[in-house]
Amino acid sequence: MANPQDPPLEVPGRSWMRKILWLLVCGIILFGAIAFLEVGKWLVVEDPLSQCRAIAVLSGSMPLRAIEAAKLYRQGYAPEVWLTHSAEPGATLEAMGIPFAGEDYYNARILIHEGVPQGAIRILEPPIVNTADEIKVIASALSGEQERSVIIVTTKAHTRRTRLLWGRLAAGRGRGIVRAASGDAFEPEHWWRTTGDALDVVREVLGLMNAWAGLPLRPAQ
Repeated sequence: MANPQDPPLEVPGRSWMRKILWLLVCGIILFGAIAFLEVGKWLVVEDPLSQCRAIAVLSGSMPLRAIEAAKLYRQGYAPEVWLTHSAEPGATLEAMGIPFAGEDYYNARILIHEGVPQGAIRILEPPIVNTADEIKVIASALSGEQERSVIIVTTKAHTRRTRLLWGRLAAGRGRGIVRAASGDAFEPEHWWRTTGDALDVVREVLGLMNAWAGLPLRPAQ
């Protein structure tokens, strides 16, 4: 007869199940920690440079992207620099009777300051709202050209999403060479140390998830 004070008997196999579950939990934690530390570096991708029809500057992060585009222009990689025309905040300010020159206006001034002739600067239409719109506008402009390749200048954390969107939205319409602004202060190895870098990573990861899902989320109207 068993003594009530004796420890409960182990059910055969249950101890092994607990060990396997513990190893699984440890593996998930380890994978999560590695992904957390490496995601900044994973976001940054660049393509080798070559002669192209144009250098396209994605909107945002003034003046970094325009400065990089001007540097590539001076190095002779393309005869033109293309700028996209952002719809906001110009449309909202116009409805309020407040004049706004537009981001493309200031990017053009930066390019000229950095040595790009005004005649080599082209503003693409129609107006854009997000990166997906920009990719479509750039691909549309490129499809009518004899030389169908373009250098797309953005910031470091935004490069992987830019490459993914080009592959999804501009397939067969030309080659997109993704390059990051060399003056970008984003730190891929230590992205969690500053709020700016952390916000960039979160925004890009969410943007990539939306792109992988087929862009179900649309810009707010």
